[in-house]
Amino acid sequence: MRFSILGSGSRGNSVFIESGKTAILIDAGFSGKEIQARLRSIGRDLSDIRALCITHEHNDHICGAGVLSRRCGIPTYANPGTFSNGDKRFGKLKVRKEFDSGDILQIDDLQVRSFRISHDTADPVGFVISDGKASVGYCTDTGQVSHLMATRLAGCNGLILEFNHNLDMLKNGPYPLPLQQRVRSSQGHLCNEDAAEFLAQLVSDHLRFVVLAHLSETNNTPDLARNAALQSVADWGETALLVAGQDESMPLVQI
Repeated sequence: MRFSILGSGSRGNSVFIESGKTAILIDAGFSGKEIQARLRSIGRDLSDIRALCITHEHNDHICGAGVLSRRCGIPTYANPGTFSNGDKRFGKLKVRKEFDSGDILQIDDLQVRSFRISHDTADPVGFVISDGKASVGYCTDTGQVSHLMATRLAGCNGLILEFNHNLDMLKNGPYPLPLQQRVRSSQGHLCNEDAAEFLAQLVSDHLRFVVLAHLSETNNTPDLARNAALQSVADWGETALLVAGQDESMPLVQI
């Protein structure tokens, strides 16, 4: 199994995952043209994509979904709440596939299991993607952690987790108080400290890669996020720690 974060942050989010002859995208928060360019930068193409799985309906996660569906015929998977609340931004979808949160989807060689998270959208989810030999957990855009999230992500070989903001930078930064309160709420985003504490629960002998994702460009830095993660775990073993960026694709990671 291989994956690449094509971009992660408030200006757009998308993750490429492949195993065998099956490749999917988690979210499509860039234009279709930009997603194609970022796929080509890692040696892949839109024609490789068998499905698009959507976490929630915010524009930085779905703005390119409609065009990928209409131009490329890529099936789009989301739960009813996400489809309903994102209907105008999705536009007409060529192939629309509904699932209930918690369902397990079989997409050719990949199994995709959704689980509920906490964000200010209709029914946000994270995903665990497996090919039967390895698994990747994807969990961003959540304001709090839960036992369900820990249960689903435990034992993954790769984790993509939100490390959104540093509390001091948020408090002393340019965001007005209502926006600060939204970010810090239980339906907002995880701060570095809470995310690091959650990560410490998930580190195991099975874990090979951790990617810190959805960093705020205003209220965080890669060094602050990385240091919070490093300080939370006493023994990383063979686990590699990476930080996702907004402006370019990560190289493909092999699990």
